[in-house]
Amino acid sequence: MRATFPLLLIAALTSTVSAQFGFFDQMFGGGGGGGHHHQQQQQQNVPSDSAHYRQNYQRSYCEHYLCPDTLACVHFPHHCPCAWPSHEDKFELAEGQRICVSKGGFKAGEAARKVELARKGLL
Repeated sequence: MRATFPLLLIAALTSTVSAQFGFFDQMFGGGGGGGHHHQQQQQQNVPSDSAHYRQNYQRSYCEHYLCPDTLACVHFPHHCPCAWPSHEDKFELAEGQRICVSKGGFKAGEAARKVELARKGLL
């Protein structure tokens, strides 16, 4: 009886460790196999046409204005967010329009200065 207790303890610890690593494999996409019987779905590229976008657009409901590029629901077109706000600055133009300008490589305020120069026809 005493000999079976250590074997049961080792078996219990092994299954606990296996369950923990199995959890992390699923969470972080580990491909460690390790005897798991789960089949991972293969990711596929989105189609090379606009069907994927049109499907998302058609499923989107908005009572006011649906931004065509981000599918955000806002009250007015110029309220649409930029698709990549950490990399783009948003500027509102006349007649309720807006543009998103890349921040890339510019010092703070440089994009705004260039937009203002372009508005004046100087750029």
